[in-house]
Amino acid sequence: MGTQLSTAHGTQITSDLIYIIVSNREYLSEIDGAIGDGDHGINMAKGFSICGDTVKGKNLTLAEGFDAISDALMEGIGGSMGPLYGSFFFGMAQGARGKNVLTKHDFLIMLENGLTELQDISNAQPGDKCLMDTLCPAIDAFRKALQNGATFDEALETMKTAAAAGRDSTRDLIAKIGRASRLGERSRGVLDAGATSCCLLLTQLADTTQKVLDPA
Repeated sequence: MGTQLSTAHGTQITSDLIYIIVSNREYLSEIDGAIGDGDHGINMAKGFSICGDTVKGKNLTLAEGFDAISDALMEGIGGSMGPLYGSFFFGMAQGARGKNVLTKHDFLIMLENGLTELQDISNAQPGDKCLMDTLCPAIDAFRKALQNGATFDEALETMKTAAAAGRDSTRDLIAKIGRASRLGERSRGVLDAGATSCCLLLTQLADTTQKVLDPA
């Protein structure tokens, strides 16, 4: 059973995150079209595609991969999502920087760093019908799993379950931020696109990490 993540797997993790967003371009835009601009998938895929071009053929550490994603999203996406996700990945890069391996506790610190950076530029909270409805419960679940003695793999599994539940919870919420907030009650009944893309990213991050975990 793997107990640590080598940060040398940055290329694989980054490539898998790029793939999951680009391959869900239409799905994310379709969800966004119900109550938003309908361009979330287009913008996210654009940013991650830019990152793909930047890292092609390179051997990246985890921090370098997350830096590349952050830079591409900050520079390549209009609107609010570029800075939000860009800040999150910048924070995660900071959490992984200078380490050869991440233990499950290091991984939690990395996630928490990402959340802190995001919160520095946004007041969004769980319940607002946004990506925080996925991100906060997922990180909380990972933290609680570790407190309960879970293995790295088990904690990642718990995080995936919580991310999906968080995404699904947005269906019954009324949007409190962004363009959808103007719709009031009419924003209820559909998933939030940001919460959905966040679930895709966290699930893929967990899936790839589970595949490449090394024994201590």
